[in-house]
Amino acid sequence: MTTTDDTLSLTREALATPMPFGSLSKSFTQSTSPISGITWYDLEKPAKSLVPVITPLRNMIPRVTASGGIQANWRAITGVNVGNATFGVSEGNRGPVLITRTQDYYAVYRGYGFDDFASFEASYAAEGFDDLKARTMEGLIKSLMIQEEKIVLGANTSLALGITPTPSLTTAASGGTIAAGTQSVIAVALSYEGFLAASVAGGLPLSGTRTLADGTTEQVNQGTAQQSSNATIATIGSSSTVTASLSPVPGAFGYAWFLGVAGSEKLAAITSVATVTLAAPAGTGAQPATAGFAADHSQNRLIFDGLFSQILQPGSGSYLSTLANGATLTSDGVGGVVEIDQALQSFWDNYRLAPDTIWVSSQEQRNITRKVLSATTGAAQRFVINVDQGQIKGGDLVTSYLNKYSMDGAQAIPVRLHPNMPPGTVLFTTAAIPYPLSNVANVLQMRMRQDFFAIEWPRRTRKYEYGIYADGVLQNYFPPAFGLITNISNG
Repeated sequence: MTTTDDTLSLTREALATPMPFGSLSKSFTQSTSPISGITWYDLEKPAKSLVPVITPLRNMIPRVTASGGIQANWRAITGVNVGNATFGVSEGNRGPVLITRTQDYYAVYRGYGFDDFASFEASYAAEGFDDLKARTMEGLIKSLMIQEEKIVLGANTSLALGITPTPSLTTAASGGTIAAGTQSVIAVALSYEGFLAASVAGGLPLSGTRTLADGTTEQVNQGTAQQSSNATIATIGSSSTVTASLSPVPGAFGYAWFLGVAGSEKLAAITSVATVTLAAPAGTGAQPATAGFAADHSQNRLIFDGLFSQILQPGSGSYLSTLANGATLTSDGVGGVVEIDQALQSFWDNYRLAPDTIWVSSQEQRNITRKVLSATTGAAQRFVINVDQGQIKGGDLVTSYLNKYSMDGAQAIPVRLHPNMPPGTVLFTTAAIPYPLSNVANVLQMRMRQDFFAIEWPRRTRKYEYGIYADGVLQNYFPPAFGLITNISNG
């Protein structure tokens, strides 16, 4: 009881005496930062994976197991009666002897893969939130799938782009911001791989020595041709433009354009066609033409040829049309596209077959739709409009193209958007050969000595190191079943 009385007495004394300035006090209010104060950090787990893995060709091409060796080999009969022997025999006699044409093919196996790691500390730090080692493997698998799609489409080991042709120049005194003076332009043709890796802000990929995960080094080509000789032109005033054009380079899917005073040209533009109108000087920090394009680095000897390179091979028999600089796809006025009809007719006239898919970029999908819907004569389409309130939808899209050249009559060919298709390119593919007893189960196939496999490397530092690899080749039994239209300008 005495203790209670003493406590109450001390409490009354303390409450009666004001606290001096600076004494301990605290009022709790909501923090203005999510990572300060007595504040819960509301972090959802696990980490979200927001990487698009779109691999339509990889998904549709069959994969078969190889049985060893360093390359796939096959032999094909490519013609019967190639001498065009006349028919008809006289009484009691035999017929003429036919000439059969054969051809040998081969495709060299190549290995490809990626490595990555998670440090011990990073793995510790992620505990309770995510499995960092599993995420490392997941990233490797996704990356290799995405890369394989690009390889299948456009890898180039056999086509040398060589020296880029010297551009031809014209100028206009208005429409741009190029000052008066003598302007010099240098061009560099880009392979598919080089085009995908290039940007005006980041520059062209530089070939040379790269360091691998095990510390060794090797030489690698990054898809750039040897630069052209420079071309010069005099501009007038302060609002000039310079237009440059060159002959399209077989195997090129992009072109880099360097502009400036002779000897100081810098990267000003990258196009998917062999012409450009430069309206402004190159930025001060832009990549110079002297960065490393004095030799041809267009062939990647570490990988096999993809579809583009196989189609572009001399003598492949594939359909190839390269439009003139500045040319766009052309409407035929009755709901068709002239260039696509020419390709489909060629497939039929020369090989009696019809492609089953047309692959395009977003640019060409839009342009094909515009050409089909711009018909000025005839009723090529019929539109049914639902006039119910709120049911009218804007926009149109061509999702298939009617092939008029087929044994079975008109056939609709799907027009499919491909995530890695360069603008200015249209690809035709065929999944089956319509020839009896062809002995070809798959027109295209991935022949794999070793399909995707993972390696967890032995510890050599405090890191968990992983690799995902594959070894094989894209086998194309009949290149004439494929085709390309290239150098298509936007419009």
